[in-house]
Amino acid sequence: MSTTELTSQFSSYTGRLLRERFGKGPESIHVSIGKQCIALHIRNFIGPVERFLLNKEEEQAFRYTRELLMKSLLPELSAYLQDNLSIEVGEIFYDWGIHNASGMIVALLKNDGVPVDEYAGRDEVHAQINEVSRKVQKEPEFTDSWWLGTRTLIIKREGILIPLEKELIGLGYENTLKTTKRKMEKRYLEDTTTIAPMLGKELSDIYVDWDFDKDTSVIAYTFL
Repeated sequence: MSTTELTSQFSSYTGRLLRERFGKGPESIHVSIGKQCIALHIRNFIGPVERFLLNKEEEQAFRYTRELLMKSLLPELSAYLQDNLSIEVGEIFYDWGIHNASGMIVALLKNDGVPVDEYAGRDEVHAQINEVSRKVQKEPEFTDSWWLGTRTLIIKREGILIPLEKELIGLGYENTLKTTKRKMEKRYLEDTTTIAPMLGKELSDIYVDWDFDKDTSVIAYTFL
């Protein structure tokens, strides 16, 4: 099966699954497949109830509802990739851009020996990301990044949680912590970094998510 056929098949399946779970499908899903991950860029995806919540400034309720539905949906996406496309998935990350009803799902692949993407500006990207991490929590123990096509830059961090955050997670404040960290990190990434102009790109969106159990995080930059 060609890459075009793979992306088309997975896009159709994901769109159908989102419609079943949320009662409304997205306007479009763009699938990118690389050696390190698969990314799904979802556009114009918000239902009437969610729009009502956001109009009432209930962002926490909006994110909590999506968290519940996504937790049931992600294992099905992983199983579909394994059973139908023979792609083995590890961690899956996701985030939503409330301002434009967009979203990003990033599934890291279980591949060994993938070569480092030595793109121009990589060291500076890592330096800026590590600086933001230091300000918000702590410097990552490991940082990696790679391009997925020409418009998406994926950054993976490991070992960034501080003891206070781990304690909050243990007390059941995972959703509150994740919402707070998203707001802070996105603000710092947008206001204190120069990654887009440094790479000669125009920024479209930034998506951030964490796997608290494994103490990992993925940042996805999308460019115009």
